[in-house]
Amino acid sequence: MSLALHSAPPLPERDTVLHSWCVQNEWNAPAIVGGEGAHLHTADGRSILDMSSLAECSNLGHQHPRVIAAIRAQAERLCFVTSAWGAEPRAQLAALLLERAGFEGGRVFFTLGGTDANEHAVKFARQAAGKPRGWIVTRDRSYHGASYAAMALSGDSRTAAQSDPEAFRVLHVPPPYSYRCAFGTRTAAACGEAAAARIAALIGERGAAEVAAVLMEPNAGTNGIIAPDSFWPALRAATRAAGVYLIADEVMSAFGRCGEWFAWQRYGAEARPDLMTIAKGLTGAHLPLGAVVLSPGIARILEPQMLYTGLTYCGHPLSCAAGVAALQSYLEEDLIERSRGLGAAMLGQLKRMQDRHALIGEVRGGQGLFAVLELVRDRSTREPLAPWPQMDPALTRLLREALRRGVSFAARGNLLLLAPPLIIRERELADALDLLDGLLAELANDLKGRHS
Repeated sequence: MSLALHSAPPLPERDTVLHSWCVQNEWNAPAIVGGEGAHLHTADGRSILDMSSLAECSNLGHQHPRVIAAIRAQAERLCFVTSAWGAEPRAQLAALLLERAGFEGGRVFFTLGGTDANEHAVKFARQAAGKPRGWIVTRDRSYHGASYAAMALSGDSRTAAQSDPEAFRVLHVPPPYSYRCAFGTRTAAACGEAAAARIAALIGERGAAEVAAVLMEPNAGTNGIIAPDSFWPALRAATRAAGVYLIADEVMSAFGRCGEWFAWQRYGAEARPDLMTIAKGLTGAHLPLGAVVLSPGIARILEPQMLYTGLTYCGHPLSCAAGVAALQSYLEEDLIERSRGLGAAMLGQLKRMQDRHALIGEVRGGQGLFAVLELVRDRSTREPLAPWPQMDPALTRLLREALRRGVSFAARGNLLLLAPPLIIRERELADALDLLDGLLAELANDLKGRHS
C-alpha cells in the first residue's frame, strides 16, 4: 500500500513553525524563494537588498556559485559519514583554517554552529587546564548562544532569567563599552584598558588556579559594542600573565566581517587567543557549520586524552565542502581586503550622516563591512531612544518602511547594525545608505512630532 502526501494546500508558515527571537503571533515575514549576490527574492516577486547579511552570516551573499557547485559535487560523491570515519573535505577545511589563523600544529573540532562551538571551547579549555569546574569569565552585553550553558555564558538581558551563570561556573564583568563606560573613563582607550584590568583583578580575586578561561567577542556582535583598540591586547597580556586561557568568540566577527580573516588578527600575532570559535561566515551560511580552532599548545595537551563529547553531524562532509569553497572564495576574490576598503568608505558616509542627524549619538566600527549607529534622544545626555533592549516604535517603523522600499536593515534596541555581504556592489551600498539617510530624517521628524 502506498501513502500519498496530503493534497490540500499547506498551512501557512506562521501557523505551523515556531520562529526564533520573536513573539509568534507577530511574525509576518515574506517568504524567500531565492537570492543572488546581495539580494533576496521573495515569493511575491520582489527583490530585497540585504544590509545585514541576514544574521551577519551571509558574508558571501546568497547562492554563491562556487559554494553551490561544491555542495552539488560533494553530494554526488558522499553526503554523510560520521567523524568516526575520515572525510576528505573535513581534513581539507581543517588545514585551511589552521593556516589562515596561524595555528599550524593545532587542531580543529567541528560543530553544528556557534552555540555548540562556544560550549565545546569551554569544555576543551577546562580539560586542558585540568580544571573541570574552573570558572569562565565573560562579559555583560555579550551573546554566545541560546542553549542553557550558552545563555549562562552570555551577558544577555533577554535570557538572563532562564539560566544561572553561577551554576555553570560563569562570572560576568562590565564590557568595554566606551560610549557608556561603566568605569567612568574619559577616553575610549582608557575604557578598554579599565575593562581588561577588571578581568585581571577578578582572576586575582578568585585565584588563577580556579579560573579556566576568559571568553570574549573581539569585535562584531549583536550587542553593538565594539571594544576600543586598547582592549584586546591588554586582555591577552592579562590572561597570559595569569596563566588563564583566552577564547575568542569569532562567530560573527570572522571571515572579513571586521576587515581580517579573524578580528583578533588586527592586533598582531601576539594577540592570538588560545582557542577561537567560528561559524556563520565559515560556509557563508550556505550550510550549518561551526568549529573550535585550538592552538598547538592546547592540542598537544588534549591529544593523549579521551574527549567525552561529540555530535552526530560533527564535520558533516557537505558542510565542510561548502566551507572549503567559502574559504577559497574569500581568498581568490580578495574579499577580506574588499571588506576593509568598503568598510572604511561606509564609515565615512555614516560619519557624514551623523553630522546631519542629531539622533545619531555614535558611529562605531568600520574596520570592515560592519558598523553600528547608536541612536539617542539627546546627544548631550546620550539618552537612548528606549531602555535597552527595548526598541522604540519609531525605529520599528523605519525598518518596515525600508523593507517596503526594498532594503532590509537590522536593528536591536536603539542600535542600527550594518553588515552587508562582502560582495555587495559599491552602488548598492551607496544607494542603501542614501535611503537610510532619508529614513533617519523621517525618524527624527516622527520623534519630534510625538514629543510635541
